[in-house]
Amino acid sequence: MECKTLSNGVKMPMLGYGVFQIDDETTERCVADAIASGYRLIDTAQAYGNERGVGAAVKASGVAREDLFIVSKVWVSNYGEGATYDSIKRSLELLGVEQIDLMLLHQAYGDYHAAWRDMERAYDDGLVRAIGVSNFDPTRLLDICTFACIAPMVNQVETHVFWQQGYAHENMENLGVAHMSWGPFAEGANGFFSNPLLAQIGEAHGKSVGQVALRYLLDLGVIVIPKSTHKERMEENFDVFDFELTDDERAKIAELDCGRSMCFDHTDVQLIGGLLQMIKGQMQS
Repeated sequence: MECKTLSNGVKMPMLGYGVFQIDDETTERCVADAIASGYRLIDTAQAYGNERGVGAAVKASGVAREDLFIVSKVWVSNYGEGATYDSIKRSLELLGVEQIDLMLLHQAYGDYHAAWRDMERAYDDGLVRAIGVSNFDPTRLLDICTFACIAPMVNQVETHVFWQQGYAHENMENLGVAHMSWGPFAEGANGFFSNPLLAQIGEAHGKSVGQVALRYLLDLGVIVIPKSTHKERMEENFDVFDFELTDDERAKIAELDCGRSMCFDHTDVQLIGGLLQMIKGQMQS
């Protein structure tokens, strides 16, 4: 397994398994299948409502805890000094572990600076091995890196062949922050799985469209967490370490970049307005 060494020296697998939009019960079965298929990084979040399922599968897997890398995220309604720290402890309980390998702030909204101070406290107290953020654009990432005592080690953002995040990636590298992708298959948007270029390149290597796309992102130094509820597809997504793309193939894939979101546009005021009203309601309930 290829690994990324984070700024604090922690080694993180470059390829993992994501459980977004999978219910708790199904998550337990899927994570068990993923671990059996070779995955050692599992990505979940408080907002997904399936941390318990992840923890149950980890416990039943028979794989040593130190050989697994668990990622979770603090939801915005849990931001605030004291509240964020307490939510991390709840995540530990649901996951059934003594330490989370990487904890992220899920969104760059609300009082994320106060939440970050709790993240730093959790890191200092050994509740987490590494801390980072998710969905922070380059300016928000620069903001938190500038004022934090401990800079984020990872930023997880929408990244795929149709939005390769070149500018954001360069910013992350300049700040010493590892780039992690969510939605590496663009959630199927823009005809992803039938893209003729990716299919042609895949045919040349005996690989699928998804495998080509994952290999491309890995070559860019991006951590990826493809999701599937089918074990055969999990195994296929994991089988990307036995081939190399040519320079010409990488150059052609680079041209697929549309430079915009295909999944969840954080610059869409109406979309984000709805999200923030939902979060506000959660905080008031």
